[in-house]
This record gives sequence, C-alpha cells and structure tokens, in this order.
Amino acid sequence: RQIINDDEKWRSILLGMNKEFYHQTVTTQQIEGYLSKHIGLDLEPFFNQYLRDTKIPVLEYKLKGGQLSYRWSNVVKHFSIPINVSVNKKQTWITPNEEWQKFKADKGVEDFSVDRNFYIDIENKTD
Repeated sequence: RQIINDDEKWRSILLGMNKEFYHQTVTTQQIEGYLSKHIGLDLEPFFNQYLRDTKIPVLEYKLKGGQLSYRWSNVVKHFSIPINVSVNKKQTWITPNEEWQKFKADKGVEDFSVDRNFYIDIENKTD
C-alpha cells in the first residue's frame, strides 16, 4: 500500500484479487504475480525480503556538503523499492538500490527525513 501511494488503486487491486480468486485455493506465486502485474512493479525482491528473509532493510544515507547520498543495505539481491522521504521539508519519492545514489537537487540538501510508515531501519553514515 505504501509503495503504491494511491489508496483508491490499492482498494481496486484488492477487490480485483478477491474477484479473480474467489472461492479458490491459491498459491503464493499466484498472489505475488497478481500484485506485481497490477501494481506495475517486479515485486519478487520485495517478497523475498519481507516474506522469505528475517533481515530488516536499512536505508543508509550521507548528508555532507549539501549533497545527499543513499542506498539500501541488509537486503536481498535486487531489492529496490520506492520510499517517501522529505528533502528540505518537501515530500518526494526516491528508489534506492544497493549502490550509492545521489539526490539531484537544485539547491543543496539541508534537511532529510524518511516517512516512518515504511518497515525499514535508517542509518546516518555521515562522517
């Protein structure tokens, strides 16, 4: 639900899933496939992380000299989900992966925070 960021679409997906699989015994793969298709993202790494592993993803970030860098650690291979963050008090979405990425901003980054509705840990790696 958090990744979609659209409650109406999320409800529609859940209702559609209920309609498609009504009174059926389904497999995990069927549900995961349905959600991936209708959300429009490859959710296999997401499910591998949250259903098949015990590690909590860690969003590592560095804020140095007005430059924000970020990445995931403690994650399964290919884990890359979008998350809602605040940069300079403005809400935006970033999609970290396992490699360091830089946030592109017109002005330097002075303030950074993460929406706490995501099941992740956050670690400031600024020296």
